[in-house]
Amino acid sequence: MDRLFFALGSISGFLGVALGAFGAHALKARLDAELLATFEVGVRYQMYHAFALLAVGWAQTRWPGSVLSASGWLFVAGTVIFSGSLYVLVLSGQRWLGAVTPVGGVALLAGWLCLAWAVWKG
Repeated sequence: MDRLFFALGSISGFLGVALGAFGAHALKARLDAELLATFEVGVRYQMYHAFALLAVGWAQTRWPGSVLSASGWLFVAGTVIFSGSLYVLVLSGQRWLGAVTPVGGVALLAGWLCLAWAVWKG
């Protein structure tokens, strides 16, 4: 599992940098400031949680367990739902996706709690 979460964190970080560059260069002239800021929030949270996945991968080498694995999967799901819904909202104009975003935020929060619990109990 440690290698899997390291790989997922690395891929997420790569995509975060690529999407950040896309937003800064390709979208800057096409979007108003509010939508661009929304896209940047998605990128920022994706990058934070790419590092969180790297932390989970490292923690798996010291304190492996199901709660730690749950933490990693919650970070993956939370990133896809939170950041992904913001990207799709900005690029498609589908405002209803804003209602989905908090579900991803809850998954990210739960991931942090599971990480803390797994390390504490480790």
